Formats: sequence, C-alpha cells, structure tokens
Amino acid sequence: MKKIILVGTVACGKTTLCQRIHGMELVYKKTQALEVVNETIDTPGEYLEHRAFLRNLMTTAVDADLVLFLLDATQERFMYSPGQAASFPVQVAGVVTKTDLASETQRRQARELLELSGASPIFEVSSVSGDGINGLLEFLKDEAAQSGTETDNGRFLY
Repeated sequence: MKKIILVGTVACGKTTLCQRIHGMELVYKKTQALEVVNETIDTPGEYLEHRAFLRNLMTTAVDADLVLFLLDATQERFMYSPGQAASFPVQVAGVVTKTDLASETQRRQARELLELSGASPIFEVSSVSGDGINGLLEFLKDEAAQSGTETDNGRFLY
C-alpha cells in the first residue's frame, strides 16, 4: 500500500477510515498527535483547522506517497483553500466521508468542494458500512511498496 497521510477536520472520519483500510476494529478515539498505523499517517484535525499548524502537514507529507483530503459530507463548513492541494509535495486525492449519513446533494457538494481544493481523484466512502472502500483500497495499492517494521500493535506515535 502507498504511504498516505490523512488530512481533515476534527471528527471528519480520518481515524475511522484508517481503522477500516487496515482491517482494524472501528473504535472511536480522538487523535491527539500524529499517529502512524502501518503505512498510514493519521493527523489531528486541529492541524487543518488552525492555520499555524499547516506547515506540520506539509512537512509530514514529504515522507508520504499520497495525501488524502477528507471531507465529511454532512458538515457545513469547509476548511480547505481553493487550490490547496498544490501546496503539498505529493499527489493529493479526495475522500468524501460519511456518505451513509449524507443526502445526494451533500455528497455532490462535498465532491465539488474537494475538486475546488485541487484533490484528484475523489472517492466517496462510508467507513462504517464499507461502501466505496474497495475502490479506495484498489487506488492505494502499491505493488512496489516494501513492508515496514511494526510495533506490537501495528502502530507508534511521533
């Protein structure tokens, strides 16, 4: 799997998506610091919400193959700037989350907003129901990826 970094607001579904794509039990927890789970870097939502921390996201992305901008389709706020994907040193894809809770209009609007940020391609998923996860996993496959060293529980903190 490609090395990815998950970026999004607080409670947009970053940790739940991370748990889903790695076949872990879905357990809610607030991410307080950068966490690495296998080849995935899960970031606190505050890194996007507080502009002073944006530098941390861009610096962390240097070691990744891909950045995923996550957007909760049910949220009414949008924290990405137009063209923000261009500020990252690697490709940025978009993921509309919580599609099982969103209307078709909300899903379409979330998709359009991610396109405005410069993310491409864009996936629609529900980490709870599993809808759309297979398409995202197929995109994340990297046959050339080397297996890394894990801690006992498959994760460690920065």
